[in-house]
Amino acid sequence: METEIVYAEEEMAHEAISKAVRLLDDGEVVALPTETVYGLGANALDADAVAKVFAAKERPSFDPLIIHLATRESIHDYCEISPELNEVVQKLIQEFWPGPLTMVLPKKGIIPDIVTSGLPTVAVRMSAHPIMQDICQAFGKPIAAPSANRFGRISPTSAGAVLKELEGKIPLIVDGGACNAGIESTIVRVEVGKSRPELHLLRAGPVVKEDLQKIGKVIRPKKLTERARKALLEKQGEEGLNKPEAPGMLESHYAPSTPLYVFDKPEEFQPEEGMSYALLSYRGQAKDGYMELHDWDVVEELSPGKGKLGEAAVRLFHVLRMLDESGVDAIVAEPVAETGLGVAINDRLRRASQR
Repeated sequence: METEIVYAEEEMAHEAISKAVRLLDDGEVVALPTETVYGLGANALDADAVAKVFAAKERPSFDPLIIHLATRESIHDYCEISPELNEVVQKLIQEFWPGPLTMVLPKKGIIPDIVTSGLPTVAVRMSAHPIMQDICQAFGKPIAAPSANRFGRISPTSAGAVLKELEGKIPLIVDGGACNAGIESTIVRVEVGKSRPELHLLRAGPVVKEDLQKIGKVIRPKKLTERARKALLEKQGEEGLNKPEAPGMLESHYAPSTPLYVFDKPEEFQPEEGMSYALLSYRGQAKDGYMELHDWDVVEELSPGKGKLGEAAVRLFHVLRMLDESGVDAIVAEPVAETGLGVAINDRLRRASQR
């Protein structure tokens, strides 16, 4: 299969949107730009089309997908929302849609089980990217769109990165420029709660905990104890143990081919003789403890100088991809401050790491 790239610049946007919609109507998959990362889109109401997404990505069937909506109001067409739940859902929509917030809600029967991996809930969001919005509106049906990369690999934030991942596997990439958020959407499971709405933070992202706390109580998922982990493993097997309730929750994810390591303290890094190492530095400052720790073969910075978490988030996957292609034997990543967007950045680094 030949993969075509169409540029969605102003004078070419109409042609790009029309091509994408025609392919989606025909049950094909298309790589589409969003403000977070590029997604691999298919008609979310067509199980056969969604199966092509799983096949192109080599994604396991137990990992559910996000569906993208054209309007705020259409959430009621695909989600079963009680009047009590609707109150908090509408607050979240008014505050964060369109934008990088995904809500996990009870699904309606119109959504095929393949989209939700058999779960009774569905993950929904409305993208803020103008090209994605136009395609959703022109298509008129929800679009299932996980990140447009091979399963477990680095998420693509440019059309060129999609091509490197999926060339020959998909017919079309709509080039809408570089993504301006750089990391995947925040995912919350929304519940009414006893005194305040409960927002279960399933994946950290651009909408940070401090933003969500204005709407409800933010609850982080508890890590299983070793005893509970063994019990679940005996009861449900490896697949049951690792089955996520939302996209992007697997312990190993977003990973380069080159081994990547994150250390809690710089002194924990012990280089092996004969190995070449790259440093993924936050801001390139010696005071962070990593720059002068080793004679690095390659150094890339997420936010040179003072260090801005927003810039670091936008550059994260792009820089990871550069280091992965640099030819070193291993990558060492500095953790960033565990606050605001730093929580999402550290989450991606830890899921990509070997330790």
